[in-house]
Amino acid sequence: MHELSIAMNVAELAREHSRLHGDGRVSAVTLRIGRLSCVHEDSLRYSFELVTEGTPLAAARLRIIEVPIRIWCPTCEAERELPGIQRLACPECGHLSGEIRAGRELDLESIELAPETTP
Repeated sequence: MHELSIAMNVAELAREHSRLHGDGRVSAVTLRIGRLSCVHEDSLRYSFELVTEGTPLAAARLRIIEVPIRIWCPTCEAERELPGIQRLACPECGHLSGEIRAGRELDLESIELAPETTP
């Protein structure tokens, strides 16, 4: 389950970001995950909860932006979004294409710190 190692790395990056900004509380972490990245969202959420439990990141929300698969169609001369991964073919003209333009991402989009409250 590589989602556990991903969650551990994301949590470490969030802790480091917090340290660099005065040990602020991390409120949310946002990831961009492509449909071809082989990352299972439910497993990643569970793993993130597991690795942050009992830490200052325990209350942090994990946001996931799903990146659809997009290919370049040389016939249409356009980038096309695919409805699924079963066939890498242009949904408009049916031309097969192996030129994947999006869908393999696994990017850390943002780390949000909670605003400091004054007593």
